[in-house]
Parts: sequence; C-alpha cells; structure tokens
Amino acid sequence: MTTAFVFSGGGSLGSVEAGMLLALVEADIRPDLVVGASVGSINAAWFAAHPNLEGARRLVEIWKGVQRNDVFPIQLVNGFLGFVGLHDSFITSDALRAMLARNLDVARLEDTEIPVRLIAADLATGQEVVLSHGDALDAIVASCAIPGIFPPVEIGGRYLVDGGVVNNAPVSVAVAEGADEIWVLPTGYACAPDAKPGGALGVVMQALTLMIHTRLDVDVERFRDECDLHVVPPLCPLAVLPVDFGHTEELIERAHETTSSWLGKRRSGRRRPGASVLGLHSHDPGGGVTRAGRVHVARHDDSAPATA
Repeated sequence: MTTAFVFSGGGSLGSVEAGMLLALVEADIRPDLVVGASVGSINAAWFAAHPNLEGARRLVEIWKGVQRNDVFPIQLVNGFLGFVGLHDSFITSDALRAMLARNLDVARLEDTEIPVRLIAADLATGQEVVLSHGDALDAIVASCAIPGIFPPVEIGGRYLVDGGVVNNAPVSVAVAEGADEIWVLPTGYACAPDAKPGGALGVVMQALTLMIHTRLDVDVERFRDECDLHVVPPLCPLAVLPVDFGHTEELIERAHETTSSWLGKRRSGRRRPGASVLGLHSHDPGGGVTRAGRVHVARHDDSAPATA
C-alpha cells in the first residue's frame, strides 16, 4: 500500500497543517509520498526532507517563528509600480525566498528522503504543472506565487504561479502517483471571522481559501471510492484570516489536539468521532451552521459532510 499526505493551500493557515502533521506522525502514520500546493508546498517539501517525528516537531517550531513580514512585507514602491503596470506583482518574493532559504536544508526536490510533488499553474496555458525535480526554492516559491501578489517564477521556460489556481488540495495528483491510502491535511478557512478581510491581500487570500474547500468537496466525492481517503477535520469554527500570523501557536496547538482526539476515536472504533463541517458554511450568532441557505450537521467519517 502506498500512503500519501496531501497538504492544501491557505496562507498563514498553513500552520494548522503543522499541528495536524505532528498528530499523524505521533500516531505512527507515515507517508511514502507527499503532495502540496501553495503554502502546503512548504510543509510538503520540509516533511519530505525530514519524514520523521523530529521533522514534524521542527516544522512546528519553524511555523511558530514566522511573521507576516516574512511572507507579505509592506512594499509601497513595488506595490505602486504593480498598480500602474510597471511590475507584475504587488510584492516581491524576496522575503519569502529568504525565509525558506533559512529553514529548508535540501537544495533539489529529488534529494528529499521521500518523493515530493509540488503543484503550480502555467500562467500562459492554465495547465497544472507537477514539480518533482529541480531547484527546491524555485519550486516552492512558484507553488506559492499568488497571481498579482507575487511575481511568476520561470521554470523550464514556463512562467508558473500558485498551484491553488488549478488544484489547491491536490488529491488527484496523489491518486495519479499511485497512492491507495491518502490523508488530506486541509488548512480550513475563516468560517466565523470576527471582521471582513482587510485590504486587497486579505480579500484575495480569503477567496483562495474558499476555493480550496470548494475543490476539496468535489475531490472527496470523486475519489472516495478509488482509494482509502481520510480528510483530517479542519478547525471549525475558525475566526483567523489567512493573512493573520498572530495566532500561529494557538492554531498549531488546537489542530494538534483536535487531530489527536479524532485519531484516537477512529482507533477505538468510533467511526464518526465528532461534529465538524468540511464544506463551505458560515456560523450564525446562535451557533448554528448554515450552508446553501439550510442548516447542516456534518461529521468527519472519511467522507463528505452529511446533511441533516
């Protein structure tokens, strides 16, 4: 049996995946292959290079040290030049690349201990591009290159942007690579935000995380009968927006606790271990969950949400 971990995108909510990953590894669930898109490519590449408990713990510590300026620095000049059409992005990828260079100790994707597949999109054709060889930093930055926010990355004569544009929760890639057991680590999204997203970046990132969940819902239905598919419950309710790096430690601890509890209930034979919502939804002040104008009650049992 070939086991794959799939890491989705979601900006600062990538920290959630670090907590989930630690719980999975502590439960002695280990992958033969990792796949990642957007911020999930960072987690996938790191763990592919360090596929053990110490690697998972170190990834948690790295995430705890990440600040907004390490990823989305304020660059007034570049932002203005992007606005008037003289640059192809509002932010350079220099800060992100520097943060990755400080922490990633593998130079090429093919040098990782277990295979890794990172997802990007060809800006010219819209085609999904699966990166498995070549410069690791270039591949990760390409997979994270949110169109308009970060510049495209040229690899092999193609200009590549964020993999979330085409496949933000790349279950399909894991299936194509021969995985018959797949664990999906979704970042989740701000289903109960305290306020609307602030600024253009906040709006873009919230929209992208909504797109992730839409695609994930579809892929769960599509592949649930083709492989042993497990979707780790995303945090819910979640108020943190995907550009907010101020709650990283809290999110990691919460994701670790939630995932550990979920795994424990699975192993004890309780196949429906607690209420949670996978699909797009919102929370009303009374605590109800609303989806498509109706109240839904969903439980994670390796399937898409059930409807009450």
